[in-house]
Amino acid sequence: MKVAVGPDPSLVYRPDVDPEVAKDKGSFRNYTSGPLLDRVFATYKLMHTQQTVDFVKKKHTQFGGFSYKKMTVLEAVDMLDRLVDESDPDVDFPNSFHAFQTAEGIRKAHPDKDWFHLVGLLHDLGKVLVLTGEPQWAVVGDTFPVGCRPQASVVFCDSTFQDNPDLQDPRYSTELGMYQPHCGLENVLMSWGHDEYMYQMMKFNKFCLPPEAFYMVRFHSFYPWHTGGDYRQLCSEQDLAMLPWVQEFNKFDLYTKSPELPDVDALRPYYQGLIDKYCPGVLSW
Repeated sequence: MKVAVGPDPSLVYRPDVDPEVAKDKGSFRNYTSGPLLDRVFATYKLMHTQQTVDFVKKKHTQFGGFSYKKMTVLEAVDMLDRLVDESDPDVDFPNSFHAFQTAEGIRKAHPDKDWFHLVGLLHDLGKVLVLTGEPQWAVVGDTFPVGCRPQASVVFCDSTFQDNPDLQDPRYSTELGMYQPHCGLENVLMSWGHDEYMYQMMKFNKFCLPPEAFYMVRFHSFYPWHTGGDYRQLCSEQDLAMLPWVQEFNKFDLYTKSPELPDVDALRPYYQGLIDKYCPGVLSW
């Protein structure tokens, strides 16, 4: 499939990363070529057609009671063994390994911030939604605000939004859409997916983590913001103060994806200790 797409927005942000844990950075988030491209494009086409203001509000109602399942964090990690993310052009192995890879990359670089290590483990656990029967386009992939016109750095922006009904609605089709300037991202309705679900789940279950952790989880897939430099018109001063933390997290989310899989059994006791400290016991999902 030939796809007309602009520069990969992640090229704008290329931090220094330990070469032992990262491959050549230019080969990550490649949306123009590669064996997985057709699968990735199809997922984004469905997402960018179906993710509307009404759809997102319905999903908040559907999942906001967190009555799907009762389980611990590590039980949720184990569930991810059954999932391969169809929107990710970089990996074709189960998400549970990526969770530990990300956490270990953070632990190596920030040994004094144990809460940050835990965020690495937690950040993609919202993908358990796929295992409830939700389609991947409503769970995985880059996120973007609904209720306003998509900006240029949204992946496949020019080739996937033609059939989204919100863009025919004058309330939602301008740069600001239904929002006020600098209203703050806490007042923005993000496309529905694993980021938003996990953020809301963490609030519902009262995770004892700092605000930076909640930003990382909620916005780690918001590449048009943290990497593309777009949507600044919606940001508050608080959002811009948190942006470097999200960018720091992104280094490890993106560049620790490696086919060399971690020894998960050896790592579990350390992360169980962090779970017991910040989000213990059986949780509502």
